[in-house]
Amino acid sequence: MFELLPAVDVEAGKAVRLSQGKVDEEDDYGSPLEVVRQFIASGSEWIHLVDLDAAYGRGTNADLLRQIVKSVNVKVQISGGVTDEKAIRSALNAGASRVNLSTAALADLEWTEQIIHSYGDFVAVGLDVLGHTLAARGTSYKGPDVLEVVERLNKAGCARYIVTDVSRDGMMSGANLQLLREVADHTDAAIVSSGGVSSLADLKDLAALGVVEGAIVGKALYRGAFSLEQALAAVRN
Repeated sequence: MFELLPAVDVEAGKAVRLSQGKVDEEDDYGSPLEVVRQFIASGSEWIHLVDLDAAYGRGTNADLLRQIVKSVNVKVQISGGVTDEKAIRSALNAGASRVNLSTAALADLEWTEQIIHSYGDFVAVGLDVLGHTLAARGTSYKGPDVLEVVERLNKAGCARYIVTDVSRDGMMSGANLQLLREVADHTDAAIVSSGGVSSLADLKDLAALGVVEGAIVGKALYRGAFSLEQALAAVRN
């Protein structure tokens, strides 16, 4: 079944949404826990919970994220600045179903390979991409060609990639279907799309690809382009 993961980005204890990862272009949506509860009430079985302060290296919302995970009975994927094993263990011990490694963690591919070996399906690898180049949002990290990294991490047994076209993130300009197809052509791992969804048609296009396990959706939900109930019905039909 195609999965939808509503995104809840947390900055200074508040739920916010960014455009292309830019901290000066954000909208405030109040209590992250209340936002999460609203998505659950609308039928969500997954939440994509992001610590933006950790991602941008200016603090942490780790305690709040752990409280949220412990307060809900759905699957939660933790993301945002996850570059060390302590953060992975902390999230999983709190009850998170999965942790998304930051693209910046790929600066040390040997460490990433070790984490994949140790945690298997409990970790996904975030691939923030500009063109075909890895470019971690919130950091100065610029990496090699995304497909080269995918081929190397395939050998380590990576179970899942979360693919974000940074130029489309928060812009509601549609997902980059070509990039997703290219990554899929180079791996048997599961792929989750992130960024760009603006309409139910975008979601249907993603589901119709047949190579994408699910999609992380943020701004389109917050801006009312469609409801979560409509989105769930669209991809399940």
